[in-house]
Amino acid sequence: MSSRIEILNEGGFRSDGRRQYELREMTFDSTAQAGADGSARVAHGLTEVLVSVFGPREARVRAQTLHDRASIHVEATIAPFSSTSDRRRRGRGDKRTLELAATIKATFEPVVQTSLYPRSQIDIFVHVLQQDGGVLQASINATTVALVNAGVPLADYVCAVTGGVHAAAPMLDLTSLEENDLPHVTVASMPRSGHLTLVSMETRLHVDRFEEILRLAGEAGPVIHKEMRAVVRQRTKDLLDGMGKGLRESNPAEAMIEDE
Repeated sequence: MSSRIEILNEGGFRSDGRRQYELREMTFDSTAQAGADGSARVAHGLTEVLVSVFGPREARVRAQTLHDRASIHVEATIAPFSSTSDRRRRGRGDKRTLELAATIKATFEPVVQTSLYPRSQIDIFVHVLQQDGGVLQASINATTVALVNAGVPLADYVCAVTGGVHAAAPMLDLTSLEENDLPHVTVASMPRSGHLTLVSMETRLHVDRFEEILRLAGEAGPVIHKEMRAVVRQRTKDLLDGMGKGLRESNPAEAMIEDE
């Protein structure tokens, strides 16, 4: 397959200055959203996703209640201003948003320990704010952090990355420009066990290249996991510090002792 654009220049650099295997800059913000039990705003380069989690809570629709475990409900929306090339307003019935929601649900159903919460539901709301490739990977990574912040028990973190192939050479963490021109696959792995919970491929890919991308995605998983753990630990520290401050304020005598 010949590329219509210059994916790699003569020096081996991509259009944004990265090497083939380099990931874009990642930012994770777990500042709580009003009313949500857990939330996370994640950016991979220019792609940005906000996820809010509610629950586990009592199931609202009796017909959908599972008596032995919690049900997972996912809704996705894509902001019309999120892409410079596609400004269509996508409603709840839009095919792309439905597929995004269904993929996220299928990714996390084997990971969330739903058996601990029978007859309840966990609601996950995914809002794509800006897209420049890797929307699915960003949505999965944001969902992982939001679930952890909500206190939902997981078998492991889920870390996702997109891989593609250019001139028989694999690449990681594709931009929109690269996704539009290259065969690619999104892989979600669990870093502790090394197991895969998602392999999503919408384009044809040679089996040899596929195996190589899986290997590289497995190596990228721990890098993303480290970033996730750092933001979760910082949020936990902030919560504990806040609780300690509240206790000191409610007990002036204890505060005086600490000050001394």
